[in-house]
Amino acid sequence: MFQVRIHGRGGQGVVTGAEMLSIAAFQGGRHAQAFPSFGSERTGAPVVAFCRMDDKEIRLREPIMEPDALIIQDPTLLYQVDVFSGLKKDGYILINTTKTFDQLGLGDFIKGFRPEHLLTVPASELAMKHVRRPVPNVPLLGAFAALGGLITLEAVHAAIQRKFSGAVAQGNMLAASEAYEVVMEQKRQAQAAAAQGRPKQGAAPVGGSVVREATNVGVNHHA
Repeated sequence: MFQVRIHGRGGQGVVTGAEMLSIAAFQGGRHAQAFPSFGSERTGAPVVAFCRMDDKEIRLREPIMEPDALIIQDPTLLYQVDVFSGLKKDGYILINTTKTFDQLGLGDFIKGFRPEHLLTVPASELAMKHVRRPVPNVPLLGAFAALGGLITLEAVHAAIQRKFSGAVAQGNMLAASEAYEVVMEQKRQAQAAAAQGRPKQGAAPVGGSVVREATNVGVNHHA
């Protein structure tokens, strides 16, 4: 089982992002589950959502305390919430930012993590570019597709088309695709640096079963 915890703020599409991630996992033939942490969802308030993916039926229902991956939609949460709680040293961290991990003040914390698991993407900027709204959830899904190989970019596109239509769907697919390419380039750079014996952590470049529809209570997908 692979478990993802998503941290963001109300208005950033955190819950929708988790639901779309579960849809993308289902598109790839996996069982998937997504649900929010119950609490305030007012605009700007910290929000947490969860997604589990597995090759067999998922029976767990509790919040994810030991994630395999973190998606952080708002970097200001790094200084307000213990977003890294429970994350193992072989886990993945994906942050919506134009800064490096060192610039975010995380240089000491990330020691011991695999450099290719530490990635950033300017998701808000990509969303503004392609859909004219700084909502980072969809670009981060494209980035996640590149991050761990658990879902494909094509599955993310399919999830987008289930959730949106017309120009909005097209813009979101372009944003997800560009975020995917940003992360793939970071991974290539990290692997090249590791091969030369100088670790380099990610820095965002500039520039047959029933499927329940997603709800604010939770969603399960069964392959």
